Amino acid sequence: MTLLLACLLFLSGFVSGAINAVAGGGTFITFGALTLAGIPPISANATSSIAQFPGYVTSTLAYWSDIRRMWRGALLLCLVSAVGSLLGALLLLALDNPSFRAMVPWLLIGATTLFAAGPWLKPKPRNPGEAAQVGSLAGRSVQFVTSIYGGFFGAGMGIMMLATLGLTESGDYHRLNALKNMLAIVIAAVAIVVFVSGGVVAWLEVLFMMPGVALGGYSGVWAAKRVPQAIVRVFVIAIGLFLAGYYFWTG
Repeated sequence: MTLLLACLLFLSGFVSGAINAVAGGGTFITFGALTLAGIPPISANATSSIAQFPGYVTSTLAYWSDIRRMWRGALLLCLVSAVGSLLGALLLLALDNPSFRAMVPWLLIGATTLFAAGPWLKPKPRNPGEAAQVGSLAGRSVQFVTSIYGGFFGAGMGIMMLATLGLTESGDYHRLNALKNMLAIVIAAVAIVVFVSGGVVAWLEVLFMMPGVALGGYSGVWAAKRVPQAIVRVFVIAIGLFLAGYYFWTG
């Protein structure tokens, strides 16, 4: 690995962590950097999942007081998420790189569209402090489908979950966001175990990206107070469309 590539991976991790703290969508950055660095798409997808994992953990810990109030119902959703993520990750490893590569531009367009629609997909405001009653049958069914997608690809997973949880579960925005972060840990953890077992992780790249993601997430708190989310969202959408165009052009 050249010094330039190492710096690129660290920088992409930093930008990804900062973007996730401000508006979400950081997966586009890490996945894009890995693919442009020549990492095969399946390995890039798996490696990006591992690089993003610390951010899921820290964001969940920040909501711990909310999670404690609804953990019993959340356990059912965690179980469903684990099974769905396992299926999605195994489905990914059942493909070869050319097959997955052919799907990537369409997945990127779908994820970018979902991200662009994010502000309109947020749960409707409810009474602050409203208890979150989670674990409904409808919620478990929809979460199962979402977790399959999360284990398979993952980009836009958080926005998708926040939208579906807002439709199927009760509770104010912050408690639903806490639940989303908790389920993201489960989905990512199961997928990572499958990816590691399948030997598709580019570990050297992970070592350069993870510190960048951690520092970017911390710095993103500062940026979130000063940079309009609209600017960040336009940047992320542009990256998603660029990557989709790149895969179509080189396909």
